[in-house]
Amino acid sequence: MTSAATNPEEYIAQLPEDRIAPITKLNDLIKKHMPKGLEAGMAYGMLAYYVPKSIYPDGYHCKPFPPLPFINLASQKNFIALYHSGMYAKKELYDWFVAEYPKHSKYKLDMGKSCIRFKKVDDIPYGLIEQLLGKMSVEEWITIYEKAIKK
Repeated sequence: MTSAATNPEEYIAQLPEDRIAPITKLNDLIKKHMPKGLEAGMAYGMLAYYVPKSIYPDGYHCKPFPPLPFINLASQKNFIALYHSGMYAKKELYDWFVAEYPKHSKYKLDMGKSCIRFKKVDDIPYGLIEQLLGKMSVEEWITIYEKAIKK
């Protein structure tokens, strides 16, 4: 589910009542602990945390106009989704997260390559997400990203 909201505050205000608190808490957590250099805003109809053009002028290779995405957060129909591009691009980071998750949640991990789906909003492992946010710098993300697209 994408939103037509133009800013994070508007996005959060349009959420169903049961999603406002967990999305707000995740948004605040991400903004507080995201790698230095990222900016927060909206992209692709969801909350976005991206490398600004002032740091990486090339932007996203699929569409160079938008800045380089790194993390996105969305309220989907049946779950809250956290997208972390670094886990998709760096297998060690993905493996670390998969191994750590059971230590932080009593529920089975529901995850794709970069999308973590939280169906139980009362059991979001905020501490683990905080740790994840400190695992990759903007510089490392740009290096991995460029290596992947400039093969």
